[in-house]
Amino acid sequence: MATNAADPAFPRLDAARAAALAALIAPSLRREYPAGILHVLLSERDARPPRLLTPMFYGCFDWHSAVHSHWALVRLSRAHPAAPWVAGVRAALAESFTAERAAGELAYLVDRPGFELPYGLAWLLQLDAELGEAAAGDGEMAGWRAVLAPIVALAARRIGGWLEVIRHPIRGGEHSQSAFAMGLALDWARATDRPEGAALADVIGERARSFYLGDRDAPVAYEPSAHDFLSPVLAEADLMRRVLDAAELASWLAGFMPEAARWEPVVPVDRENGKLAHFDGLNLSRAWMMRGIAHALPPDHPRRAALLSAAAQHAAAGLEGVESRHYAGTHWLGSFAVYLLTFRGAGE
Repeated sequence: MATNAADPAFPRLDAARAAALAALIAPSLRREYPAGILHVLLSERDARPPRLLTPMFYGCFDWHSAVHSHWALVRLSRAHPAAPWVAGVRAALAESFTAERAAGELAYLVDRPGFELPYGLAWLLQLDAELGEAAAGDGEMAGWRAVLAPIVALAARRIGGWLEVIRHPIRGGEHSQSAFAMGLALDWARATDRPEGAALADVIGERARSFYLGDRDAPVAYEPSAHDFLSPVLAEADLMRRVLDAAELASWLAGFMPEAARWEPVVPVDRENGKLAHFDGLNLSRAWMMRGIAHALPPDHPRRAALLSAAAQHAAAGLEGVESRHYAGTHWLGSFAVYLLTFRGAGE
């Protein structure tokens, strides 16, 4: 895994923090209620509790949070494999990743072609990427990955098909945003050994250029919207640093993001409100996006220092929110903290 040696101002995923995050995330895997599901009923038979609808990913309030909570626990276990909490976490993951649960999950997704597009399915690809990296030296995780394979293949096809159909990006700051999901999916597509990877990487690269390469004068002053947990401007730039080389990125960024742009951490006004608690996640995602953009620029680029400084400030602010005990945030912010602290997708 990447380290933060190049950015000493960034917080570290030390043993104590990893243990705290695992303790925060793991209980939600089996916490079925409260549940906020976007569920299309095809018949009266579909009026069932979440654990029977999606038997693998039913906790954590909603499906996508369940997916990235599983991802976070796999990643934490890989980062600190000898920690005393790992055995319990792996037992919980083994309970999820069974053939029977996977069959139920797949059946649900097959019948609902628009389900969790693009956000949740992109996180599913990240879960596969994490298991794929571990598989060579960890037979249990290799087995979990094999169980997930049909669902992952479906997710990759669906994201690729969706991108081929839409003709405009989705620029919001919540789950439907196209840039963030494209970045997650592109990282998976470039790293995976699955046959769907190369085709999806090509589609994402082409659509990223089509959607965003001509953008100029990003409306930084319009951010944030009240419910954002993703920055439309930074997420776009974070995707394009994956697609463009350093020189292209520097040229594009000069026209896209005003040099006067200043990013300040945001403060949630109500951490008990599910939407208003999004600002803690916005601080975390801004932090990793700014860091990724900075490291993709040429080493002597004048914006690097400012981006890294702002990223460190946002990281500190976002991690304060992870300490909240309100379920509105705790069911998902732990995963964002793991993504930040382990520099997943950092492009290093």
